[in-house]
Amino acid sequence: MNKLKIRDILRFVSSVIFCWLYLPHFFCYYVSEYFTGHKAIIYSDIQRISRQIQISLPDFLMLLYLLHNNRYFRTVFYHRIGPIASLIIGWYRPGDKYFQISTSTKIGKGFLIAHPYATVINAEFIGDNFSCIHCTTLGAKENGRPTIGNNVTLGASVTIIGNIHIGDNVTIGAGSVVVKDIPDNCIAVGNPARVIRFEKKIE
Repeated sequence: MNKLKIRDILRFVSSVIFCWLYLPHFFCYYVSEYFTGHKAIIYSDIQRISRQIQISLPDFLMLLYLLHNNRYFRTVFYHRIGPIASLIIGWYRPGDKYFQISTSTKIGKGFLIAHPYATVINAEFIGDNFSCIHCTTLGAKENGRPTIGNNVTLGASVTIIGNIHIGDNVTIGAGSVVVKDIPDNCIAVGNPARVIRFEKKIE
């Protein structure tokens, strides 16, 4: 058994020992199915992260594992359940203070983040299966906020500010600064970002 597996087992045991801390979180998770419909969206986030970190657990155990061990996931979870519920239950197990998501940003299913230190998500809308890592900035200007399509992946230190549209099935390389719209099915890099290749459309 390698060190990563041992670490994962210890983290899981720790989350089970302290499971009582997350009873309010589970209440919000399961109740949201009836009032907001966010349970299915949170579940899609859990499944995508589970595949990424290669840990397979039942739904409620995977949620417990992530809530206890991943402060970035807690930030996403609190965004999903809404500002009032997160204010009530998030004070004693906060998310990451260097990863911020605007309460008005609408985010689709399968939101995947990996160590998003110094990341600000302030977009108008983000589609399904969005991925980003550290030092990402999606921000507002006087003319509006970015809109992001489905299946978009951002590398480290990507900046997108203002009323800019990113199409579906787009990858934007690390360090890029996006100053104009990016079409569907392409890879863009640079400062300012430009399309370097078009990809086959994802069905």
